[in-house]
Amino acid sequence: MLGMLLTDKEVKEIEYLLKRELEELLLDLTDERIEGVVKDVMIEKYGLVFNLYKRLALPSEYQQYALSLKLHSQKKFE
Repeated sequence: MLGMLLTDKEVKEIEYLLKRELEELLLDLTDERIEGVVKDVMIEKYGLVFNLYKRLALPSEYQQYALSLKLHSQKKFE
């Protein structure tokens, strides 16, 4: 396990970067031109980024992304 000391400004910047990455991944996941293994890897990456974001954000802030993750995980198994 690793630990980091961050200032409030650094935490906000990391939250912003993670949110942008999550939104970009969600947008790419809706692109029908992307399929197969690439989409599976994107879903896996989404899960990793979401878990990082969840450590920094309040539950009310990350819940909207959790719902999206569940929807995309279900599509993966259809």
